[in-house]
Amino acid sequence: MSENIEPAYRVVLVDDHAIFRSGLRADLAEDLQIVGEAGSVEQAIEVIERERPDVVLLDVHLPGGRGGGGAEVLASCAHLFAQTKFLALSVSDSAQDVVLVIRSGARGYVTKSISGQEISDAVRRVAGGDAVFSPRLAGFVLDAFGSSAAPGPIDEELDLLTDRELQVMRLIARGYSYKEVAKELFISVKTVESHVSNVLRKLQLSNRHELTRWAVERKIL
Repeated sequence: MSENIEPAYRVVLVDDHAIFRSGLRADLAEDLQIVGEAGSVEQAIEVIERERPDVVLLDVHLPGGRGGGGAEVLASCAHLFAQTKFLALSVSDSAQDVVLVIRSGARGYVTKSISGQEISDAVRRVAGGDAVFSPRLAGFVLDAFGSSAAPGPIDEELDLLTDRELQVMRLIARGYSYKEVAKELFISVKTVESHVSNVLRKLQLSNRHELTRWAVERKIL
């Protein structure tokens, strides 16, 4: 890395082909610091939990775990979404693959045919909060989330929550601590605890991990 370029973002590479990871490492821009790599679901979860990177470049199809691939990694790391963004990177341009990982919490999806410069730019944009897609793939997402109404049961469950409970639920599902939620909403920690208890009871959930999964499945983070 050039002495004149400071790393701007910490990145973890997840792909089951070591030779691809090696090539990607060489192609990424110098302002992106690779802090970890993984080749399976289990390895990915472990390194992401340990490093808490800014961005994870995540292959869709991975060995290990319960067979869920990249979507399984996303579900297991959903509590980190407030600080770590996930960008799917795959040879697949299947609508099913794209929609699945986006529903699971990925902030974008690009194919492996793009250049190192384009991937580097996508990482920066995702880290900054943008959603990034290869041009043809954006249509899949618009079709999946723009043209279909949410199912009735989901609306009914959300209607059970007050506006404040909904605010608290979203922050907790994004990985905020009770103290951070209290600071964000200008309320006491005790009030946050009360709201979380009410949310869990109304949605018939047991803990914040189930709440995160519930929110990710409904794409309401």
